[in-house]
Amino acid sequence: MAAAAGAATEIEAACLIAATSAIFAALGIHADDAETVAADLVSADLEGIASHGVMLVPLYVERLIKGSVSKRRLGEVVSDNAGAVVIDAGNALGQLTARQAVKLAVEHAREHALAAVAVRNAFHFGTAGRYARLMAADGCVGMVMCNTRPLLLAPGGAEALVGNNPIAIALPSAGEFPVEVDMALGATAMGKIRLAAAAGNSIPPDWAVDAEGRPTTDPAEAIKGMLLPAAGPKGFGLAFVIDLLCGGLSGGAVGSEVRPLYGDPAEPYRCAQFFLAIDVGQFGDVAVFAERVRDQAARASACKRSPGVERVYAPGELVWASERASHGICRLDVQTLRSVAQAAARAGVSDFERILNRKVVDQS
Repeated sequence: MAAAAGAATEIEAACLIAATSAIFAALGIHADDAETVAADLVSADLEGIASHGVMLVPLYVERLIKGSVSKRRLGEVVSDNAGAVVIDAGNALGQLTARQAVKLAVEHAREHALAAVAVRNAFHFGTAGRYARLMAADGCVGMVMCNTRPLLLAPGGAEALVGNNPIAIALPSAGEFPVEVDMALGATAMGKIRLAAAAGNSIPPDWAVDAEGRPTTDPAEAIKGMLLPAAGPKGFGLAFVIDLLCGGLSGGAVGSEVRPLYGDPAEPYRCAQFFLAIDVGQFGDVAVFAERVRDQAARASACKRSPGVERVYAPGELVWASERASHGICRLDVQTLRSVAQAAARAGVSDFERILNRKVVDQS
């Protein structure tokens, strides 16, 4: 696994999916489910969202081995009341129960115009936007939210009160790229800080504070501290209500009842999620709506630019452009690749290197 300093690794996405899928399958995850989870993680890397990519594999593996993530394929539907559904995920892999929630939300929206699915006892599901896009592809406005353990402080406060809770909204579009907003409410994702720590890099001073509430550029201190909310009280307020929409409506965990993702791997994470589908066809012509979305996105992409700016992106366009520009090749840093290989060894996958068929390239 040795590589020169400054080196990165280019890996064909198909090879990385196969190697990652083999890890999950070796731990008892059904082959189809293992491939689904692996493909989602790899897709995040292709989209330029490494904090939600295969860097998470070691975490998932450790939790599967220690039992805080279950090997079940679906959650239990504990309540189904017209357009309102509650699922107990039973600590299954989040990518699986999120797809279950999307399917139910869309099916119920077809009948009731709007449908919501709240999920409790859930696990990390990757990027929220992926599931909003799935609903948009079925002709629905898709909204997805999730709570996490407290990471954000209130403006002026010095303790973590709410999670870096993401919200994603995707719209059906007739354009070539999905139109979506996908954002957590902190100034950044904790995964990005962990990546900086692993690479030995500093972080911007407006991302986080240390355990005493002082701004820091040291990722190690930020990991022990708290994230600053995006846009101050606006980000904090949104994160606060998302926490209660997810955990409150599902009957699941809120606030500190959600456990640290990188905490005790034997202790269930217990996050909660909320999925809302709005059937556009119940309001009017889906094709007309999708064309209007496309046209507005095109206006944003083609708008007048500030001096020195080469490109303006419409919501969702940058992720799409990053995926296209990857040409199906993931670029992983050496530390991430090493940790995934170690996770493969823990799972008992002896031919990880052969499946991966990796190629190291110098970026220095």
